[in-house]
Amino acid sequence: MALAIQAASRGEPVVLVAALCNKCSALVVRKGSGLASIQDLKGRRIGYVPGTMHEILLRETLARVGLDPVKDVSLVRVDFFDMGTALAKGDIDAFLSGEPLPTQAVLQGYGDILAYPYFDDSVGPINAGMIVRRDTIEKSPQKVERLVAAHVRATRTLQSDKTVWLSEASKRFGVDLAVLEAASKNMELAWDMDDTFVRQLAALGSRMKALGMIEREPDYNALVDRRFVSKMGGE
Repeated sequence: MALAIQAASRGEPVVLVAALCNKCSALVVRKGSGLASIQDLKGRRIGYVPGTMHEILLRETLARVGLDPVKDVSLVRVDFFDMGTALAKGDIDAFLSGEPLPTQAVLQGYGDILAYPYFDDSVGPINAGMIVRRDTIEKSPQKVERLVAAHVRATRTLQSDKTVWLSEASKRFGVDLAVLEAASKNMELAWDMDDTFVRQLAALGSRMKALGMIEREPDYNALVDRRFVSKMGGE
């Protein structure tokens, strides 16, 4: 979602036509570090990837307990797939990243989950969405409708059979099934974009502007096109 908002704020012709997933984020600390609360992160090194949903959630988490991400902690840029190694080696004290990395840290014994950074009074659990170009909708709405319909049907199928969802994900992405099974409590498949989704998207954009990640907020009515998911609602 963060990338969609960034692109739209620059005037790029992007449109969100469906949600893809919710949740999937966690704040992890090094096992045995003695860090038991968000406030304990003061003076510590925290791994993050700039410009992502995870950066926004990290900054929001810190701000809610009065920690300044510039003055009170050291934010360290670390690639997603290097975060586990950096935490285990002690190069960082914590990281905020997406699943299955947090769960891997726990199961492999070098990390503990400190928080799941979802704030229902603002950004909430929204995470990723399906983006198409505006001219694609204008020229080929039927293609977009078929694309969204395929996504909705696949999502509903996987939601109804968790075993199929996780086993297929394990095969396709090479992640151990046991890790995905443990991480699935923090992963949510999605497709609909209801009023709550739009409200949380706007809250995300507002936070991004406040953090200086975008100069202006986009027109959310133009960014979100709900006609395609609405057609699938009663199917």
